[in-house]
Amino acid sequence: MSAVAVLDGTTIGYAAPRPVPRRSTQPRLVSIPTGASVPVFAAPALRVTRAGRLVLTTMVLLVALVVAFVALTGGAAASAPAVTVTVQQGQTLSEIAAQHLAGVSVATGVAELQAANDLATAQVRVGQTIVIPQG
Repeated sequence: MSAVAVLDGTTIGYAAPRPVPRRSTQPRLVSIPTGASVPVFAAPALRVTRAGRLVLTTMVLLVALVVAFVALTGGAAASAPAVTVTVQQGQTLSEIAAQHLAGVSVATGVAELQAANDLATAQVRVGQTIVIPQG
């Protein structure tokens, strides 16, 4: 095994560390340009912090969800105007279902009319307005 020693110029022959110059603890004067010699930098662009990025990301996702919801549901403009019927003397919910909900059984039609009008029973009164569900 061999070792290499760097001699610092002493006559003793032993390697000794060279002294490291120490920094001065006194403050140093620094020249700061003024007037026309000051470099002109463009105004920094808007800096967005981590919280700002989180808010922007959340807003973009919220807008995307609203757009997707409106696109999938068809929005308010796609819904047809509600058809209503005023109950006449002697008319029943079954008769209204049979007249206005063709293509479904009377029992299913009565159930759809009850759900659309928040009716607990199949009882209706003369003059009551019944909403006919579309679709």
